[in-house]
Amino acid sequence: MTAQLFSPITIGGLEFPNRIAVAPMCQYSADDGSASDWHLQQWMMYALTGAGMVTMEMTDVERRGRISHGCLGLYSDHNEAAAKRTLDAARRVAQPGTRFGVQLAHAGRKASCQRPWEGGGPLRAGQDPWQTVSASAVPFAEGWHTPHPMTEEEIHALIGHFVKSAHRAERAGFDFIEIHAAHGYLLHQFISPLSNHRKDEWGGTLKNRVRLASEIVKAVKNAVPNMMVGARISVTDWVDGGLTVEEGVEVAQALEEAGVAYLCCSSGGNSPLQQIATGPGYQVHLAEAVKRAVTIPVRAVGMIDDARQAEEIIADDRADMVALARAILSDPRWPWRAAATLGVEIKSAPQLARSTSLMKKWVGAE
Repeated sequence: MTAQLFSPITIGGLEFPNRIAVAPMCQYSADDGSASDWHLQQWMMYALTGAGMVTMEMTDVERRGRISHGCLGLYSDHNEAAAKRTLDAARRVAQPGTRFGVQLAHAGRKASCQRPWEGGGPLRAGQDPWQTVSASAVPFAEGWHTPHPMTEEEIHALIGHFVKSAHRAERAGFDFIEIHAAHGYLLHQFISPLSNHRKDEWGGTLKNRVRLASEIVKAVKNAVPNMMVGARISVTDWVDGGLTVEEGVEVAQALEEAGVAYLCCSSGGNSPLQQIATGPGYQVHLAEAVKRAVTIPVRAVGMIDDARQAEEIIADDRADMVALARAILSDPRWPWRAAATLGVEIKSAPQLARSTSLMKKWVGAE
């Protein structure tokens, strides 16, 4: 019997050849938001992995929404042209059935930072910092920029930025859009009580706190009705007084009601006080909790790097897909290795086919 990990799945009208996803991973290598030569090789590499779903890195809807000066964006004509050029190249070498998406986002109070290998902290004077924004004037941590609380006008403008970027994504040729409402970035900042102290219709109750993410989903779906739209959420903050798993499930239900076609279930990122016991598949129980409460497909993510582990997650109906990040960076042929391990035919580009016997030997399948 075919391994469940390699069974097809249809999400929002898009068919994917297997349940393996490349998770969005920031590369901090863009030029004022535009994809560079680094992205060219990276996207082409993703295209050759054999993963059915490839979601490009956090891509910001306005310049001040970038985490760093090197973050990808879709806020200018040049960004759009560079994304199209890079995506077109990836498609030319992609495995049949590979679907490409882009994760639209805004960093909010976690913007205006150094690249990780430069320290990762807030940009200092002389490093071209900028004013950050958020739900409330609450810094991410001690020593970080104090964000400007967004006005009603700015909130509606932000929704417009997501819509404009969605149009750019459609013109660039992406198959789907993922709305980033996780990891302590702007939409998560509105959702979490740790960072949202507002008293208006965008704060207070959970229904009000998730309103911005829901309105953005609705606006994007209305703007690009022919594109599938999903979302990534942090199901819990892992902090006392923060978002609980039960509330995270309610967020998932609200976004399903708003119209998302799938949910990627991650966690944390909104406080340096978070206490996370990491380990293989440490977030799978969160995807499982969400899956029991919604009717749309759910993607699990977080230290899933073993083929049998991934197969069990799908076979046990704990999630509908698995997303890999570091595992793909470490081994771009991970889906081949998983296929060999699970006794499934390795589907490679014909130019690479002579290497598949060696992959089977490495995993002990021959």
